[in-house]
Amino acid sequence: MNEGLAFLLEVVAIVALAWWGFSTGGNVLANVVLGVGAPVAAILLWGSFAAPKARYKVALPFVLMVKAVVFGAGALALYGVDRPGWAIAFAVVAFVNTALATADREAHFRAER
Repeated sequence: MNEGLAFLLEVVAIVALAWWGFSTGGNVLANVVLGVGAPVAAILLWGSFAAPKARYKVALPFVLMVKAVVFGAGALALYGVDRPGWAIAFAVVAFVNTALATADREAHFRAER
């Protein structure tokens, strides 16, 4: 269940970044660059370091930092499109989900030893 929520949170962060990008620029070109660039950057960052099958295996603190950056950017994007309540709710749910997933991961590794 927690994995499903984690995936949904990732999708929401990407959509929020696209929404912010397409609505924040001063002109059409800026909107397109930000609306496509911000989510693509988040996807590349996540896929490279934080995804379950990430391209690069890195230490847990770095994975958590990447998650904080992507989820934080998603929350800031929601705030940027004038949805402060959604931003706070998203940040809280993302934090709790990540904390639970990390605790579960740590418990799993301790049990294997």
